[in-house]
Order: sequence, then structure tokens, then C-alpha cells
Amino acid sequence: MILPLFPLQSVFFPGETVPLHIFEERYKSLISDCRQHARTFGIPVYLNETISHGTEVQLKEIVNTYADRSMDVVCVARQVFRVLSFQPRMEGKLYPGGEVQFLDTLNDADASLTEAVIQACGVLYGLMDLPFGPVRREVFNSFSLAHKMGLSLQQEFELLCMPGERERLEFLLAHLKQTATVMEQLNRTRERIGMNGHFRNFDPLDFEGLTL
Repeated sequence: MILPLFPLQSVFFPGETVPLHIFEERYKSLISDCRQHARTFGIPVYLNETISHGTEVQLKEIVNTYADRSMDVVCVARQVFRVLSFQPRMEGKLYPGGEVQFLDTLNDADASLTEAVIQACGVLYGLMDLPFGPVRREVFNSFSLAHKMGLSLQQEFELLCMPGERERLEFLLAHLKQTATVMEQLNRTRERIGMNGHFRNFDPLDFEGLTL
């Protein structure tokens, strides 16, 4: 399938709302065409000076239009694709485009793994003293909280490229456990630093039988 493309250094996951500020002429033209012809476009992830995967999005609303014709738009992310070819300008257009292949996703996770990820996320938020939840289990998937787990851009991209729900959830669970361990260590360090200079009670030591 041929899609207009809007490369960005961002990852958008299927199902999420995508707010964009459009100011370049080529992308103003893209939005105009998508609105006029009710077509979707793709946001491939520009990472390490290359593009290979991205997310198809659908224009939902033009929220604001300014005097210079720049605009704020809201889109909805739909499905993940692999980029097969790229053209800096589509024929007869100002904006890029390319051939893409949509990826099938495997819904191969079980409820216990989903619950483990939700619980681990709650633990991490607790360590950071941040509110978490409630989470609707019936609609939760690996993409639901992906932007709220402290993933780097590289990690978010890796998650986007994974075809199976089980693989994605296992990836998130490992990240959450590792991050929680780091946070626990930081909290202990913070407590030690906070105690420095304060009067403290020490347990008496029994030196009976001490030898050198």
C-alpha cells in the first residue's frame, strides 16, 4: 500500500491520540489532502538517521488554524507498518510517501501476564510517589501505558516493532522490574543522605571476645 509519510522522532502506538502542530508547507498540503480525500497517512519513526517502521494515523480533527495557515490537528493511531520504499516527494505532491506493509499482531498473552505488568507498573509508581490507576483490565494492552513506563525512544521503537502481545508484555515487565530495582536503590541512597548530619541512636556493640 502507498501512504503519504510524515517522519518524526516519535513513536505512536495503535489506539492513542496523536496531537500534531503542522507548520511546514509540505505537511500543510498533506493534511489538506488527507482531509479532502478522507485518507490516512503514516508516521514512520526517524531513528538513527533511518526509517523502517511506523504507525498509520487517521486525521480526526483540525483544532486550530492560524494566520500563517499552520494548524493544530488531532489524529488517531491505527496500525503498525514496515516501510518498503521511501520517496522524499510523492509524485505530484510536496510531501514524502512510500510503500508500506501492515504488520499482523498476535494476541497471544494470557491474563496473568497482563496482571503482572499492571502490578509492576503500580509498584514503580509507588516508589516514585506518583498516583497510578485505576486500570481497566478489559481494554488494557501492551500499548496502553507504554508512554508512562519511562521507556527511551529506542525502547519504545523496539516495542512498536514486536509482533506479539506476549513478547511486548514480557519486554515491559522486565523493564519495570529493572527500573523498580534502580528506584529502590536511589530511595535508599536518598534516605542515607537525608540521615547525614542528624543525631542518631546506635546499637551498643558487644566487644567481648574481640581479637585483632
